[in-house]
Amino acid sequence: MNYWLMKTEPSTFSIEDLAKAPRRTTHWDGVRNYQARNMLRDEMAKGDRVFLYHSSCAVPGIVGIARIARAGYPDHTQFDPKSDHYDPASRREAPRWYMVDVTLERRFPREITLETLRTHARGALDGLLLLRAGNRLSILPVTESQWNFILSLA
Repeated sequence: MNYWLMKTEPSTFSIEDLAKAPRRTTHWDGVRNYQARNMLRDEMAKGDRVFLYHSSCAVPGIVGIARIARAGYPDHTQFDPKSDHYDPASRREAPRWYMVDVTLERRFPREITLETLRTHARGALDGLLLLRAGNRLSILPVTESQWNFILSLA
C-alpha cells in the first residue's frame, strides 16, 4: 500500500463535496502536471490511502482521509471542449491526462494545519514534500512513518 497527500482548493472541491458524492466516491480529475499525472497513472493503486489537504485558503491543512477506489484511467475532461480542463492536443487513442477515483473514509474532528505540520519539519516529518519550499504539486507521496505520525496529530 502507498500513502499520498492530495491538495484541493475547498472553493473548487472540498471534503464536504466528497462527502456529498454518491457513495462518498468521485473521480479526481483536472490534474495537468506531468509529474502528478505519472503518479496517478503509474503509482496509485486501488486501496492506497490519501490525506485530503485544503490549500489556497485562509488556513491550509489536512482535513481527512480518503482511499483510492479505482486506479488511474484516462481523464475524460481532457476531451471535453466545454471543460476547464480541456486539452485540444490530447487524443483518445493516446490520452495525455489521467485521474483516479477516491472514496472518503473520514473527516478529522479538527484540521491538521500546515502550521502544525511545520512544527515537526525537523523531526518526525523531516522530508515531507509538502513542507519543501517551492513544492507546488497537487499530489505528493507520503512515507508510512510520516502517515502514522500525522495520524497521531488528528
